[in-house]
Amino acid sequence: MIVRRSTVELDKLRKSGLLVYQILEDLKRLAVEGATTHDLELAAERMIADAGAKPAFKGYYSQASGTKYPYVLCTSVNDEVVHGMPSAKRKLKAGDIVSIDTGVQLNGYFGDSAVTVPVGQVNDSVRRLLKVTEESLELAIDRVRAGNRLFDVCGAVEKHVQSHGFSIVREFVGHGIGTSLHEEPQIPNYVDRRGENPRLKPGMVLAVEPMVNAGKPDTKVLGDKWTAVAKDGSYSAHFEHMIAVTDNGPWVLSRP
Repeated sequence: MIVRRSTVELDKLRKSGLLVYQILEDLKRLAVEGATTHDLELAAERMIADAGAKPAFKGYYSQASGTKYPYVLCTSVNDEVVHGMPSAKRKLKAGDIVSIDTGVQLNGYFGDSAVTVPVGQVNDSVRRLLKVTEESLELAIDRVRAGNRLFDVCGAVEKHVQSHGFSIVREFVGHGIGTSLHEEPQIPNYVDRRGENPRLKPGMVLAVEPMVNAGKPDTKVLGDKWTAVAKDGSYSAHFEHMIAVTDNGPWVLSRP
């Protein structure tokens, strides 16, 4: 069932979304050569606690892995697509890219967002991967309008990414969000004709998150049961925002 949120609920989701935005803005400045992904984890954990919020990811149980996720961040470096685990042994170096994904629960409502940032100078092909992935999210956001259908959002990502020669990860998708981190509907980054295609109505809140590989779309999960990587070792980019459907168009809850 897709839940439609009231104005009061949307304001609460907005507060959660803005908290995640601020955390990610601070973490982007910390993602420099020589820092470890564990450094980012410690900073995020402190910021969440200082805001009086709870981490959305830490302790999250996955049926697929059969385990609870142990960190407040997912830090996915280079060929890691999603769910990369922070580590004191993973030191960032110039030329890397790192997807920083985090979520919070604030006053019973969830926020969730992700950004992929370059570490130092990256080559032109990597810059292009980041640019196209982020552009695909913006195009999808523009389709989050009352009267459109879910496939309008999914198709916007698919068309833009594939027109630039990149591939869309299919095993992982976006989701609704509200009083739970993951709610209906599931939001693939391609038009899945086997899936449901609901009409968008005011009050729906969607977490749209393109995951794009420079090479082939295939992924595999590592032995830690969480970290998903591109099978061919190609770089992968990931951006995410939470967007409310309103009578006045899309309202991005996870940025000012």
